[in-house]
Amino acid sequence: MNRKEFLKNVGLLSAASALPASNILSKENSALLGGGACTIIPTETEGPFPLDLTSNTYYFRKDIRETQTGVPLHVKLKIIGLANCLPLANVRVNIWHCSKDGLYSGYDGNNNKGQLGLTYLRGYQITDANGEVNFVTVFPGWYGGRIAHIHFKVSVSTSYAAVSQLTWDIAKKNALYSENKSLYTKGDDPETFISDNIFSDGHLLQLASLDKNLDGSYSSYLEVAVQGTGATGIGHIEKENAKNFSLGQNYPNPVEKNTTIPFQLRIPSQVKIDLWNEQGELVKEICNTKLSAGNHSIEINFDKLQLAQANYAYQITVQNENGIFVDSKLITVIK
Repeated sequence: MNRKEFLKNVGLLSAASALPASNILSKENSALLGGGACTIIPTETEGPFPLDLTSNTYYFRKDIRETQTGVPLHVKLKIIGLANCLPLANVRVNIWHCSKDGLYSGYDGNNNKGQLGLTYLRGYQITDANGEVNFVTVFPGWYGGRIAHIHFKVSVSTSYAAVSQLTWDIAKKNALYSENKSLYTKGDDPETFISDNIFSDGHLLQLASLDKNLDGSYSSYLEVAVQGTGATGIGHIEKENAKNFSLGQNYPNPVEKNTTIPFQLRIPSQVKIDLWNEQGELVKEICNTKLSAGNHSIEINFDKLQLAQANYAYQITVQNENGIFVDSKLITVIK
């Protein structure tokens, strides 16, 4: 199986992005609202430049900068389930935003000339056991009518996705622009939360943190919740898969040396398990064999594989008389 087939089968090329946006939720900031509960915040539009990330395999990546310049920004999103406010693993999170000059890749228009066919500042990852995804990008600029922001979509399955946007404290954001005038030549962002045509109806629960690092880069963090139950290890499991097999979360996870992947077959099947890195590259074929119905497990020795500390996706492909069925989960390797 090639890289494109892998991304398609794990649901990264699913039809979720074409579905209507659902309410997205965010865990209350304890300093502002007392904490401990999950609260609905406004669902926001995907904007005029969403671009279907799921139709292009090269968007499965952590570093989305390509050749774009700007102040380096590390974005971390933590996804939690509304039902219990616990981390939701194995869901896809897409982000996209404009360049430092306010341009979006992939589109050509009056204020967006020459960007058709480009792919910068767009990407997706799968949440790990902590419900987290990390991206490396550059701090976005601004354009008329919109305060600086980042779009994101959380695709829990092919039938449910939530869409929203994040932004930052105005003073901190404009301080970043002022300190980097050679890059952000348009100067301070003139928009306010009231003048912005998206955040004017409320923004507090969409405010991400913004902190400067010792190397001059910035880090940003936001915790959001979507419909679902966290800590179950269930992300994009689909009904047809469940009729033929179930894939469990590896244990232990995170893993230093050895870990076990459990799965159950409803009927005898050919089973193939592959290991992929966060850039969508095949690392290792773990097994490819015919197995009987029942409970099974496969062990992976990461000492022998000599893999770097990182997140990896393990994918199972089950083929039987009913067809071909695929699922995947994320595994974290620590040293």
